[in-house]
Amino acid sequence: MNPIVAEFIGTGILLLLGSGVVANVILPGTKGNGGGLMAITTAWSLAVFCGVVVAGPYSGAHLNPAVTIGLAAAGKFDWAMAPGFIFAQLAGAMLGSGLAWLMYRHHFDMAEDAGLKRAPFCTDPAVRNFTTSVISEVLGTFVLIFVILYITGAKIEDTNGTPVGLGSVGALPVAFLVWVIGLALGGTTGYAINPARDLGPRIMHQLLPIKGKGSSDWGYSWVPVTGPILGALLAVGVYFLAGV
Repeated sequence: MNPIVAEFIGTGILLLLGSGVVANVILPGTKGNGGGLMAITTAWSLAVFCGVVVAGPYSGAHLNPAVTIGLAAAGKFDWAMAPGFIFAQLAGAMLGSGLAWLMYRHHFDMAEDAGLKRAPFCTDPAVRNFTTSVISEVLGTFVLIFVILYITGAKIEDTNGTPVGLGSVGALPVAFLVWVIGLALGGTTGYAINPARDLGPRIMHQLLPIKGKGSSDWGYSWVPVTGPILGALLAVGVYFLAGV
């Protein structure tokens, strides 16, 4: 499979399942309504597992522009491939969240709160403070990328020609990593830690004919894009300062 296609499909699966669990837990009339934070964080981590298993053998399964940028900055990924990967991740996130809406569209219609209708698509801070939200996204993504750098090891090239990333072997540890980040650090912003995961679905929220959907909150949208990128670059800097 072409690496770009693999990133598109893997990120699509990630968002179908990730947006799907949020819709299932918070929208009225669903079988999972009221399932709570544990259900959401667990399903998101398993969604990462599924996406990595599918894309890993072909693209390294970045599924996240912060991962792509972090690995490239660390010298573990070719910068020339980064734009294609990021575009595929964004498009895959749009498709996955759109399919989740299609599946739960009747429950979206049942919801009266515009915030509930937006939540399955993109993140929203518990306390609206941009400084705190950026710090939260930086720290969450720092942990994600810093640990991923150790999972991928110090090797610069993949001997079988696969772009260096998580790979299918890294699916389980990365799933656990995303799980603990969500439970420990996700209470402030909803832990985007992935620019494509937030921006792609936010675009879909803007475009889709969702009854009574309200604002897509573009005033906040820069936070889950900027914060993860800064966190990824910080993780790379600390990784090399540690002498790895």
